[in-house]
Amino acid sequence: MPGSIYQIEHGKLLNIAPVIDPAGAVVARYRKMFPFRPYEEGVTGGDAFCVLPIAGTGTLGVSICYDLWFPETTRSLVWMGAEVLICPTLTNTVDRNVELAMARATAAGNQCYVVSVNSGAPMGMGRSIVCGPGGEVIHQAGAGYEVFAFDIDFDLVARVRREGWQVLGQPLKSFRDNTVKFPPYQAAAISPGLNDLGPVAKRNSKKPPTRMQS
Repeated sequence: MPGSIYQIEHGKLLNIAPVIDPAGAVVARYRKMFPFRPYEEGVTGGDAFCVLPIAGTGTLGVSICYDLWFPETTRSLVWMGAEVLICPTLTNTVDRNVELAMARATAAGNQCYVVSVNSGAPMGMGRSIVCGPGGEVIHQAGAGYEVFAFDIDFDLVARVRREGWQVLGQPLKSFRDNTVKFPPYQAAAISPGLNDLGPVAKRNSKKPPTRMQS
């Protein structure tokens, strides 16, 4: 995965991460679901998940950058079989430290590897991170350019999901077995906590936010 690129499809601009196999063929193109609005202007979000089973090995899931901020994206990929999340990122803002915490929490909550690869300085803040299925940090890079290798143990993922990290929590089983109908995902759901936030807008926007009607 060489990162992501902007591409126009059917008149819409999308942020797309191609996945290339060892023979050089493009086997998938994942379209970022959550553009970094309001700053990633004019970009349309994708609506399809990308899960890639590798015969005899394991299953990869693909996200891009800001997608990591939305737990529904990773949970859906894991639901579809992903054991490793690959998330190419371009963060050049001060919140990279928040993303590092999210990477660890995402790995622990979904009992999967999380590989959040960020552009190094001067383009980005660097600090790429690889987390294991217990949220443990396998490697965290510095701010600059760095190349590193790591092992993916799919048997470990299976064991952690079956027995719990350090033989403790088994969140995926509990999620699978729960019977709660979560309010945000019901048809025509209205949020008393979110509806009054106004539209997505830059802080210095000259256009004042308008109250959203429920």
